[in-house]
Amino acid sequence: MSIIAKEHIKHVNSVVQRRLNPAEIITESPIVRSWIRCLDEYSLYPDNCDEPFIVDQAELQERQQRLSDIQEVAKIEMANLYQQLAGSGYAIMLTDGDGVLLNYFGDPSFTHAASKSGLVQGAVWSERLQGTNGMGTCLIEKRPIIVHQDEHYLIRNLGLSCAAAPIYNHQGEVMAVLDASGESRLAQQHTLALVNMSVQMIENRVFLHQFRHEHIVRFHNRPEFVGTLSEGAIAFSCTGTVLAATRCAQFQLGIGTPADIFGRNITELFNVSLAGMLDSSLKKSFHPIPIFEVRSGARYFALIYPPAPLGASRQSRLIPANKPAEMTHTPLDDLQFGDAVMADNVRAAKRVLERNVSIMLCGETGTGKEMFAKAVHLSGSRAQKPFVAINCASIPESLIESELFGYKSGAFTGASKEGQRGKIFQANGGTLFLDEIGDMPMTLQARLLRVLEEREVLPLGSNTPIKLDIRLISATHCNLQKKIEQNEFREDLYYRLLGLTIVLPPLRERADRHQLIMHILEKECGDDNEIDIDDALFMVFDQHRWPGNIRQLRHLLRTMIALREGDVLTIKDLPPSFSGTPQARQCEVEAAPQTGLNPLENAERCALILELTQHDWNISTLAKQLKMSRNTLYRKMRRLNIQDPDKSPI
Repeated sequence: MSIIAKEHIKHVNSVVQRRLNPAEIITESPIVRSWIRCLDEYSLYPDNCDEPFIVDQAELQERQQRLSDIQEVAKIEMANLYQQLAGSGYAIMLTDGDGVLLNYFGDPSFTHAASKSGLVQGAVWSERLQGTNGMGTCLIEKRPIIVHQDEHYLIRNLGLSCAAAPIYNHQGEVMAVLDASGESRLAQQHTLALVNMSVQMIENRVFLHQFRHEHIVRFHNRPEFVGTLSEGAIAFSCTGTVLAATRCAQFQLGIGTPADIFGRNITELFNVSLAGMLDSSLKKSFHPIPIFEVRSGARYFALIYPPAPLGASRQSRLIPANKPAEMTHTPLDDLQFGDAVMADNVRAAKRVLERNVSIMLCGETGTGKEMFAKAVHLSGSRAQKPFVAINCASIPESLIESELFGYKSGAFTGASKEGQRGKIFQANGGTLFLDEIGDMPMTLQARLLRVLEEREVLPLGSNTPIKLDIRLISATHCNLQKKIEQNEFREDLYYRLLGLTIVLPPLRERADRHQLIMHILEKECGDDNEIDIDDALFMVFDQHRWPGNIRQLRHLLRTMIALREGDVLTIKDLPPSFSGTPQARQCEVEAAPQTGLNPLENAERCALILELTQHDWNISTLAKQLKMSRNTLYRKMRRLNIQDPDKSPI
């Protein structure tokens, strides 16, 4: 026996043999309480060498099926957590309420050690069998816990560092445990924080799925947090009676247990009836509305989601609203189907088609800014000329100057012998579309301003400027005025780009959403143009927030057409990544390995594809979550050969 093992046994005995009375044990740390249980209740000794107990395959499958709802959601969050901890030597595990390991994502550097420790599917990691450990002790303590190296009871587990958190159901029962285990020498609190966030996401998603056929109120005391991890959610019956609430909802309302809220009417909690909240939500186009708690008067902002499915008028969505009569039909007219805001946008764009007026397109990611820019180009006299789109956020900062302005032969080390025409010059005679203009480095904004003012470009290494004739359209999803205040964007460039500003509405706010959906469906069907959408599915579409907007819709319909079981799309045809019931979401993780990448890079690629899919390829949102710049994320995608979804016109 090694010196370390002997010292550990001695230390455990010195702690346990104090024989604390029950009152003292309660105030001790969770680790000490666990050690005392291991010896006094389980008659387990630190040098126990029994092989880890592993249930047979039939029992494992039965246990996995029993927690199918939790397990399917957990797989996605485990993949997310694994990606966040990739390279740190951690394995991500899910156990049931008895400590049986159901699923496992392992870091290659930890896989061998994990299998020797019994961290394999079917292994039982209860405290009774494995002593003090993250999963088993978490089940007993019913709270998040870190068990770091020599805090483990058994000698064979001393090399492990575990961070675990319990997963509760809406009845307040611990159903499972999520654990991150590795051989890290540092007991990092941030690992437990990440595990906690993943658990919260799992609980929220399972709750929303289980009560999808009831009224669900999602709320927070800050409107921007509705729909995020920290929101509270309460499920109500059609009479306004509470059926269940998430732990976040109980915490925000100061309610101790699920029993304290179950069966109460919504009017006992808030100053609004169920019908009144539905009516207010409709009037506010399903933006968060203020409500007040009855007991304390505290203000919250809430959204109510009606049960799915509900009936819908098929005729009202299939017959387009009357469009304003136009003398000439252009590609711009194909972008709106009766929505007042889009109709105004189209009319404004058509008025400046043949005038030297810059256009700035604003709107959320995926609202169709490049699509609108292409339609402007194709609707005017420059339709047969080049349309050049430049994503200012995706070009590496070190290359953006040569990419935009071009260079002469020998302008710099590594330059092509033939030189290169810049993107701006390639648009000569046609349209230049500067997407994500707000992410252009400050050092290049001055050069771009000079090009736009003088209408000529000077390639790197050249002394001879080239005259330009371009229509300029720019686009951004961010607030340029705020960037100007923060000295991140030049004010003079902003006013040079300003010309006509067009704000594209998000999909969730478009009055012609049903007609737009049917139009995109027809385009995606191609020759197979007899496919339809049933009423229940349209209601699901109406309740969805569409964070990826039109881009998300197009790719969703494309996937559904491929997966459909008949010629009428139904809720059953929704891919798991959209429906919130990820029964086969692993297909998103199992992207085809790239031969040019090593196994670790392929694992990173799969994890990033999953993140991008979950965020509907919203680069801005994902970059913020990953705490990196958009440029860094684009570079990572390029390195891992991940293609951004196409932005072809609808």
